[in-house]
Amino acid sequence: MAISHIAKLFCAGVAMTFAAAVAVAEPVVGKPAPTFEAKTADGTTLNLESLRGRTVVLEWTNHECPYVVKHYEKSGNIPKLQKEAAEQGVVWLQVISSAPGKQGHVDGATALKLNEERGAAPSGVILDADGSVGKLYAAQTSPHLFIINPQGILEYKGGIDSIKSAKEDDIPKATNYVREALNALAAGKKVPHASTAPYGCSIKYAG
Repeated sequence: MAISHIAKLFCAGVAMTFAAAVAVAEPVVGKPAPTFEAKTADGTTLNLESLRGRTVVLEWTNHECPYVVKHYEKSGNIPKLQKEAAEQGVVWLQVISSAPGKQGHVDGATALKLNEERGAAPSGVILDADGSVGKLYAAQTSPHLFIINPQGILEYKGGIDSIKSAKEDDIPKATNYVREALNALAAGKKVPHASTAPYGCSIKYAG
């Protein structure tokens, strides 16, 4: 009976470990993107499923991160991309997963004001202070980007471009993976670089 009891406990432990592993597994390109419901900076609730039929970009951001500053204040690179995406009918969502008391944490009003000041034009801003959406996508850095096609399939995940630096001068020399992916999807073509290494500041999750 003791052996049987230990075996049951072992099996339960394995099951719990497996479930935990599944819960934090990274999303896979070519597979359905994880769905979620989250609060936005304007006080509404957004369900990813409601955007089915549209291409969606998820951009993890932290306005205090030097790598984000490079692509916003210093160069206007990401705001330009956001505007290009909007012209293609793409929904671009910023995601802020910085926990309270951590670098980059802001309330909704501040997030909207920052975007106005930087000339940014996302379709919306997701406030993810508990990190649930970030962990669902295994978001690692700011910036870290994911592109979901109209059928809900993940088409791209990774960095914004090919040069991992905080230097503005490197932007023109880099391959912009996000623009490349969006243009490929708009043309009905395969994304050339579907999975790349993200770079930037680590996501400031709680704990």
